[in-house]
Amino acid sequence: MSKVDELFQRLRGDGRKALMPFITAGDPDFETTAAILNGVKAAGADLCEIGVPYSDPIADGPVIQESYQRALDSGFRLDGLFDLPSQVRNADAQLPLVTMASYSIIYRMGLRQYVQRAIDAGYAGAIVPDLLVEEAGPLSKVCSELDFSLVLLVTPTTSRDRQIRIAESSTGFLYFVSVTGITGERAALPETLGENVRWLKQRTELPICIGFGISGPETAAQLAPVADGLIVGSAVVRRIAAASDRDDAVKRVSQFVGELRTAIDSAPVD
Repeated sequence: MSKVDELFQRLRGDGRKALMPFITAGDPDFETTAAILNGVKAAGADLCEIGVPYSDPIADGPVIQESYQRALDSGFRLDGLFDLPSQVRNADAQLPLVTMASYSIIYRMGLRQYVQRAIDAGYAGAIVPDLLVEEAGPLSKVCSELDFSLVLLVTPTTSRDRQIRIAESSTGFLYFVSVTGITGERAALPETLGENVRWLKQRTELPICIGFGISGPETAAQLAPVADGLIVGSAVVRRIAAASDRDDAVKRVSQFVGELRTAIDSAPVD
């Protein structure tokens, strides 16, 4: 059982929903990333998604694209990704970290080498947004052997038969994309989102976490009843970009995560 599995088992037992901020590794530098991770942990985050900067972002809107570019411009290197968990206080104490990485990055390093390095560093899983279910077998096998969660994505245009196949190839949790298009905050989300998530929940035992478009506490409260967890990216990254310095970034993001935590915990049970 991976740390992600343990987390969701514990949350289900407590009747709570997971809050997962997305933070770009090395934006604007690794020291700031580590400081923010420590801050969001204290503010109520259960799990953190660490974006691996890539020069050709996949489904990312301008806010996250710009964060990737800032990290690359500041000298991001993949080795720094594997050093990051050691900079988080009590990294092994109930704050699993998962990478969000293009399959090309993982493939280029070598599937087993990437997964083993990630485990050795302290990561609990990987979200791989561009990995097709038809091609997921080799990485899925490695992740299963090493007890490392492999998270794949379901989108609004994914057929229902294919959604089930993706769920069968995923471990840890399933990433349910709320909207068609790219990442970014939305004023409103599709009316059919709740119905679609409920349909899939009846067909898989995996926790289902909703991402894309969650702009703040109001949206989080709207989705919390139907989801097992919420992933919040652009709204977090935007606050980092607006900060005047490291301390300000930690303050802005921690306050926002605290507001999300309160909204999620106060939402009615579905």
